[in-house]
Amino acid sequence: MSVPSNPDEHLLASHGYRQELDRGLSLWSSFSVGFATISPVVGIYSVMSLGAISVGPSWVWIVPLCLLLQLSVALVYAELSSQFPLAGGCYQWVRRLVGDRLAWFTGFLYLAAALASLTTVAYLGGFWLGLLLFDAPPSANAQVACGAALLALGLGVNLLGINPLKYFVNAGIFAEAIASIGIGVLLLLFFRNHSFDLLFSSLGAESASDGSYVSGLLTAMAVCGWAFLGFDACSQLSEETTDARVSTPRAILRSMLVVGLTVMLTAFAVTLSFKDPGAVVSGQIIDPVTPAVTDAFGAWAERPFVAIVLIAFIACVVSVQTYIGRAIFGMARDGILPASALLRKVDGRKVPMAAMVCSTLLASLGLGLGLNATAVGTLIAFGSGGFFFVFLIVTASALYARLSGRWDPAKGALQLGRKGLAINGFAVCWLLFEAINVAWPRELLAPPGAPWFQVWAVVVVFSALALFGLAYLLLAKPHRRIASSLSFAGRAVD
Repeated sequence: MSVPSNPDEHLLASHGYRQELDRGLSLWSSFSVGFATISPVVGIYSVMSLGAISVGPSWVWIVPLCLLLQLSVALVYAELSSQFPLAGGCYQWVRRLVGDRLAWFTGFLYLAAALASLTTVAYLGGFWLGLLLFDAPPSANAQVACGAALLALGLGVNLLGINPLKYFVNAGIFAEAIASIGIGVLLLLFFRNHSFDLLFSSLGAESASDGSYVSGLLTAMAVCGWAFLGFDACSQLSEETTDARVSTPRAILRSMLVVGLTVMLTAFAVTLSFKDPGAVVSGQIIDPVTPAVTDAFGAWAERPFVAIVLIAFIACVVSVQTYIGRAIFGMARDGILPASALLRKVDGRKVPMAAMVCSTLLASLGLGLGLNATAVGTLIAFGSGGFFFVFLIVTASALYARLSGRWDPAKGALQLGRKGLAINGFAVCWLLFEAINVAWPRELLAPPGAPWFQVWAVVVVFSALALFGLAYLLLAKPHRRIASSLSFAGRAVD
């Protein structure tokens, strides 16, 4: 191994790795990837209708609540990334906090959830691409084809290297700023059609939850969780970020806060400006955002608005592909994935090309589910639920290591001090609740007449994947392939 030339490479070498990726991301660039991955446009436009159906216009208050709760998770992730800024993120952290077996299992579940998320974002973005191309909502086949085109475009951008990627993601942030912040402010200030009293009304939405407002509230919380996933993307890019011990945790927290505030603005603005909120609550209107924009600015604004939203979706696809590729690379270099020798290779542009191609192909296979509307609901549910289960494993591992003395958080660049234990414990409680809440079978979130496995989507899919992962772990023993010098099982971590 060559002699490290800077503090980032020296830290990487202390963990047993050499610098293979291009360390060309600044704090702003890392934040940009996190922002584009969480994506206020993708998040809010995907959950607004479901939130309104659950508890009516009052669903908007779930947004700041979920932001506050999820921020506790982001703080734990920021603390871990400041001490272990490594590609592989949660896999690397759990390996150091608990051991190799649980680390492999966590990484496996993380990749499954992330690939489901990539497929979902591409499929949802395919709707906007089809709308722009055909000037009408696309058919099921056309939407799947458009989603595949977005995946191919994202792969092409990623294979160009980290520097072109930065500029592409920045364009996505500009689009996000227009579609979320700019339009949100204008709608709120000049095109409100309702008083703020509407935000405290359910408009009878509880009838869809057997007359229980609390039941609808829990459903809205489960749905709203989708809007606050992806902040961990910054940690996957740690080995490409300069001064990663400081920049990565800052990028995690800033992206979460900025996206959260943007989602709140958009949720309030669209809810108050949409002329017929009752139609949204009843499920007659699936996309309340576009009508709100065209009613406010005129029919001419529809196509430019669709184009702006599409750019935001493309940037999200690109960012999700980026961090999945790094997650695969981070695990493959330890030899614990099938075809690890290929997946860990880095090309001349310092891009893990095989890992990128592999993630794109797997996500493309999932797009075939888009031909069946009920199957897409299963994919979306697992993408959200899978992440919350992984978050729970990571934060519980951190709490265990904290209490047992296996981990000293004071050695990281970000130090939460005495508050760290309380925040960590709070995060575990929140994630335990939300993981169960997301997995809870709800007919409200399934299409009418959906089969039972659609309603039990998260439980069925997650259980099947967990059993497969455990069987592979017991039979193939991938954790034994980690070099003994890199194994942290059974000893304290620095």
